[in-house]
Amino acid sequence: MRTDDLDAVMEIEVRAYPYPWTRGIFHDCLRVGYSCWVYEDREAHALIAYGVMTFAVDECHLMNLTVRPELQGQGLGRRLLRDLVEMSRLAGAARVLLEVRPSNEPALALYRAEGFAQIGRRKNYYPAPAGREDALVLVRELFVPGENA
Repeated sequence: MRTDDLDAVMEIEVRAYPYPWTRGIFHDCLRVGYSCWVYEDREAHALIAYGVMTFAVDECHLMNLTVRPELQGQGLGRRLLRDLVEMSRLAGAARVLLEVRPSNEPALALYRAEGFAQIGRRKNYYPAPAGREDALVLVRELFVPGENA
C-alpha cells in the first residue's frame, strides 16, 4: 500500500464497515511503517482488498483485513489472510493476533477455519449502533516448539 492507494482504500473501507477507519489512520499506518498490503485486479486496474499489520518483538498484530464488498465470499479474504500470515512467519513472528467483532460471523468463521483460536475478549472495544460491542481476541501460533527447529 502506498499513499497513492488511499483514495481506493477509503472507497472500500466506507462501503465495507459501518464504522470505518479514517484516511488519517491509514496515512499514519503508512507513515510509521506498518506492514500495509493491497491486492489489485490488474485487468481492471482496481484495488480489491487490503491488509494492515504491525510487528512487535515476536508478534504480528493483524489490524485490518478488508475485501471489496461485492467480491466478498469468493476466497479473496482467505487468500489475503494466508499471505499475511505467511509474511508474518517469514518476518519471524511466533504468533498472529487480531480482534474481531462477535457479530462479524463470516470473518469469525474464516479466522477459525484458518487456525485462529479465541484467547480473550476486549469489553466495549468497537462502536456499535447500541453503544459499544466487545472484541474477541484471536491468536494463531506460527511456531510450535519442537516442530519448527
